[in-house]
Amino acid sequence: MTTDRIAQLRAEILDRTRELIRLREAPKPFAPGATTVPYAGRVYDEEEVAAGVDSMLDFWLTLGPQGDAFEKELATVLGVKGTVLTNSGSSANLLAFAALTSHKLGERRIRPGDEVITVAAGFPTTVAPIIQCGCVPVFIDVDPLTMGPRTDQLEDAFVKGKTKAVMIAHALGNPFDLGEVTRFCRDKGLWLIEDNCDSLGSTYDGKPTGTFGDLSTQSFYPPHHLTLGEGGSINIVRDPKLRVLVESFRDWGRDCWCPSGKDDTCRKRFQWQLGELPKGYDHKYIYSHIGWNLKPLDPQAAIGRQQLKKLPRFIQARRDNWQTLRRGLADLADRLDFMLPAHASGWTPDGYTWQAGKPVSDPSWFGFMMLVKPGGAVDRTGLARALDAAKIGNRMFFGGNLVRQPAFVQLKADSMGAGFRTIGDLAGADRVMNQALFIGTYPGLRPEHLAHMVATVRGAFGR
Repeated sequence: MTTDRIAQLRAEILDRTRELIRLREAPKPFAPGATTVPYAGRVYDEEEVAAGVDSMLDFWLTLGPQGDAFEKELATVLGVKGTVLTNSGSSANLLAFAALTSHKLGERRIRPGDEVITVAAGFPTTVAPIIQCGCVPVFIDVDPLTMGPRTDQLEDAFVKGKTKAVMIAHALGNPFDLGEVTRFCRDKGLWLIEDNCDSLGSTYDGKPTGTFGDLSTQSFYPPHHLTLGEGGSINIVRDPKLRVLVESFRDWGRDCWCPSGKDDTCRKRFQWQLGELPKGYDHKYIYSHIGWNLKPLDPQAAIGRQQLKKLPRFIQARRDNWQTLRRGLADLADRLDFMLPAHASGWTPDGYTWQAGKPVSDPSWFGFMMLVKPGGAVDRTGLARALDAAKIGNRMFFGGNLVRQPAFVQLKADSMGAGFRTIGDLAGADRVMNQALFIGTYPGLRPEHLAHMVATVRGAFGR
């Protein structure tokens, strides 16, 4: 009877939870200029909350069965060898890079002082792991209309014997030129890490982004394509051996690969002799790397599993919302430059036009980027103020030109110029820093929100 009563109570709790969320999250009236329109936000229903509550009722808080299931499901969606959950997208970038510094990779390991090619415009935690692991970022410029790397600068950035990897983000859901970048990495024998945090669901030449490099990363922070509240993952694209290294750095640097709550997976827990430890030292307490504890919680993974079911709908909504905004602002091309997918030659109300002979890319847009052309009565700051006054969330392109940020200016001073290298004058990144601004495309936007966004941008330019 006790077991039956527990099951009954659990079902009642979950039923009442779903009812509460349905009532609380019912659509609310929209008042243009009074109701805030965020640039991004979590989109969920009663099933995510019920899944989180259900997991909490088991009180298995550390990463466990829900995490295992979510990792397998996400890996299946992407078509990669495996996925390792972590506590944020920034931690995912750190772990992906740190894994490639492991002594277990032999001659291919990335060592302190080695150089890594990246782009100057973006989010700082794409670059921070390079510096945190004692390496030197080499910044190439971006094409302001795609936010992708200037691939013509890759050869200039490369130094034989020093360059070991390329680490670049797909900006705002827009795939960078993976054809050229992967060819370059293959020809030079370089590691490739794709920061896919803003781009889950994007495709390049018919394949998902995050599946071209050796490792890729995801973020599940609320503005992103899926949310676990906090959270992220590292995708093991082809080589399962890299999973062991990622998990080691994530789990304190330990050599043991036993999952939480399990012992002696290797069947020789007390037979190892590593480092200068005595033979037979407990393998669960042998550390082959200088690592961290960067795991998420199991209830987060339970929420993520429900989010993953909605991913196709979320992706389509982002694409539809981008096109709605682009159509509504089509006659502002004299004042604004708009973002384009890699290899697109232009845009029409029916969709993109493409460069002949180039792969087609299909972004799962994180935002709607606009570059305000100079010389007009309204500049980027003026447009931002108009959007703020209308309560429309907007953001600059993250850190703009990162080398202009105070942290990187200080790094250059502290290292007497040796902390990073730049290729060319970074004019594209400077243009992004001075002219770019984006508004939302996330699935929570309704037609009335999009209409208000279009009207506000048009009004800012007197249209």
